[in-house]
Amino acid sequence: MPSSRVNLTAAGTLAKRKRYPRVYRHLSAYLMLLPAVVLLVIFVIIPIGYGFYLSFHRWDGFNEPVFIGTRNYIRLIERDDIFLKAVSNTIIFAISVVLVKNLLGLFLALLVNQKIRGVIFFRTALFLPVTLSFVVIGLLWSWVYNPAFGLLNAGLELLGLDNLVRPWLSDPATALGAIITVDIWKWTGFHMVLFLAGLQAIPRDLYEVAIIDGANAWTRLRRITLPLLAPVTFISVLLSLNGAFVRNFELVYVMTDGGPNHTTEVVLTHLVTQAFRFGKLGYASAMGFALFVVVAVIAFTYIRIGRSGTYNF
Repeated sequence: MPSSRVNLTAAGTLAKRKRYPRVYRHLSAYLMLLPAVVLLVIFVIIPIGYGFYLSFHRWDGFNEPVFIGTRNYIRLIERDDIFLKAVSNTIIFAISVVLVKNLLGLFLALLVNQKIRGVIFFRTALFLPVTLSFVVIGLLWSWVYNPAFGLLNAGLELLGLDNLVRPWLSDPATALGAIITVDIWKWTGFHMVLFLAGLQAIPRDLYEVAIIDGANAWTRLRRITLPLLAPVTFISVLLSLNGAFVRNFELVYVMTDGGPNHTTEVVLTHLVTQAFRFGKLGYASAMGFALFVVVAVIAFTYIRIGRSGTYNF
């Protein structure tokens, strides 16, 4: 008797699930997504919304915010020359690192994709800088660039290139380029791994057929490798774009703190200076939201162009 009741209950439950199968599936999916959505709202959506709210106020972090309308945004464009310089430096930084990291990453991936002795060692050595923190890298390269006892100037003097010796981080002509070089050194291994994974996913039969047809190395690269690497290239460029705009603070802060004379100032270092040195949190919020909008527009435009192009990513 009890077993029959159990069977009837199970049959009833099964009938209900058959009656409402989509409801059960959707409910379980929403329940699984709920923790991630809660964290997203608490740590991303609410801070963005509150930052947007503060961007229309004057606030020092202690007293009540005072509403001033769009005055913070007007000041960004009309009265803050340092911000405009920081925007220019950020654009130069982004263009440089995106181009070089992806081209150099692809070149290194093509090299370490060959069957050569010690290839595992070279792959590990090239990827190693990615695992180091920005602070460690900043301090390490500050020592390398040191004008008195730095390794770079010592090496130039040893090679007889004394005319190239200079204070790399305190010279306005070389400071930004020196930091860009460090960022490229750190992240090229990451992009190399992305391209290497894409290369190893390409069937070898395609290359064998191309060789039989008489295609040389350049033709195989142009006709087989690059087209089939298009999805990986799309992701690699998108990640490097994001990093170039929103992950350039640590290196600049540790190595030069925006100097000399703001020649290495980027938007994030200027934002932190205004917020935590001068207590202008409302103005810093406007700066941060402006950067957020610019990065979102660039990323959205790039994604739309990529999806509407020849290759459907």
